Amino acid sequence: MRIGVLGMGSGLRRNVLRAGAILIASLVAFAPMLAVARAQVTPAEVAPAQVAPAQVAPAQTAPAQVLRKVSVVSFGLFGGQDVFRSEATGAAAVVASRFGGDPVVVRFNTRKSGDATIDTLAATLDAVPKRMDTGADILFLILTSHGSPEGLAVTAGRRSSTLTPGRLAGMLDRTGVRHKVVIISACYSGVFIPRLASADTLVITAADRTHSSFGCEDKAKWTYFGDAFFNSALRQSQTLREAFSLARSLVLTWELRNGFEPSHPQIAGGENVEPLLVARH
Repeated sequence: MRIGVLGMGSGLRRNVLRAGAILIASLVAFAPMLAVARAQVTPAEVAPAQVAPAQVAPAQTAPAQVLRKVSVVSFGLFGGQDVFRSEATGAAAVVASRFGGDPVVVRFNTRKSGDATIDTLAATLDAVPKRMDTGADILFLILTSHGSPEGLAVTAGRRSSTLTPGRLAGMLDRTGVRHKVVIISACYSGVFIPRLASADTLVITAADRTHSSFGCEDKAKWTYFGDAFFNSALRQSQTLREAFSLARSLVLTWELRNGFEPSHPQIAGGENVEPLLVARH
């Protein structure tokens, strides 16, 4: 017997057709559900991640440091040799070019005249602060001369005297100026440090309190220390401490080369002053 739909009886054929119709209807009914299920198992198309640009804060530029007014007073106290006139003049010019100078007062003695006496120095240190903001500006004092354990030699014509550490300390106290720099180029000039150095007063000396300094020749333009510190190191340094370090090395080299006992230049105090001195060139 041939098996097939056409070979079936009419009753059986109707049952087969009815079952087929039910299967087709079921497929039609479940088609949307199958589509949804397929969509659920299909990997999602992920859009590229959108990365927001980082919000970088504008660079914080350091505020420009305020340039303090610097008043320069420079005295060549020993009139018997021209080197002290030359050094007082040259040192004032270098300091003014590096840190500014308003005003720049230079006084010096000669063999015949005296413009740099103790009284003149006291009067100058009384007058200059009247043009300064004593709480903010800087007083820069330079003294060059021969020295002794008692202080600095002051010779003006035939007159001679000694500027002691105590006398100079009193003059500086009376100025009322808070921030000060004192540079002393002389033998034994370290004797001034105990009386002058403080957080508000930077003191630099050409020698310690027990040694001589050198280069005080009449035809010279600078002493050893003046040449090393003002004429060489300060012209290329941004700070006084950096200049001092360079100058001390130079002085030692020259002293050893010539067979001299080292002078041991000194620096002390000035913690509140150094940050205020800004080199201009």
